[in-house]
Amino acid sequence: PGLICTNSSLLIMKTALLLLSVATVASGFAPQGSAPASSRLFETATNGEATSVGAAGISALTSEVKPIFTSEDIDKLLPHRYPFALVDKVVEYEAGKSAVGIKCVTKNEEFFQGHFPERPVMPGVLQVEALAQLAGIVSLQMEGATPGAVFFFAGVDGVKWKKPVVPGDVLVMEVEIKKWNKKFGLAKATGRAYVDGEIAVEVGEMTFALAK
Repeated sequence: PGLICTNSSLLIMKTALLLLSVATVASGFAPQGSAPASSRLFETATNGEATSVGAAGISALTSEVKPIFTSEDIDKLLPHRYPFALVDKVVEYEAGKSAVGIKCVTKNEEFFQGHFPERPVMPGVLQVEALAQLAGIVSLQMEGATPGAVFFFAGVDGVKWKKPVVPGDVLVMEVEIKKWNKKFGLAKATGRAYVDGEIAVEVGEMTFALAK
């Protein structure tokens, strides 16, 4: 299959996520013990009255972003399971080349118990692991590989973290396969992940090896 979702769809999704983030941040500025005067994301004057879009309208912003691989589909492609299954769904996919995937980060993540109890931040190494798993979804469907096979990190270079990833964030990840050696089961890929349209982490090169 070719590229399934368009860039405009991804833009719609990022816009919705940004708006949801704004609402979260805005609520944090309200004085303790009091409710904000208004927390509506959209207000338009209609005959002098403010109108809120509401949950249905906000949810509809991502209606065109359809999963290519659901969580159940991913379980058939990757060997990872809880608590190390770090890709919730894939929304763009180009066979043998690239993918865009989603990781919804919640406060129920096991790693937040120790990293850190008073200031939960998703460990940077797990952000890289999530990108690696997304690359694995592409690689394990290529010639010479078998869906569900175990693969190992063989190297990571050029990693840069740009902003913390915290509970409530939606990590939108993209990977591109640069090289694939079907004889030896080796793959090289690049990756980036975004939160609310801003880059959170980028990886210059990831190298993987299929387990023998």
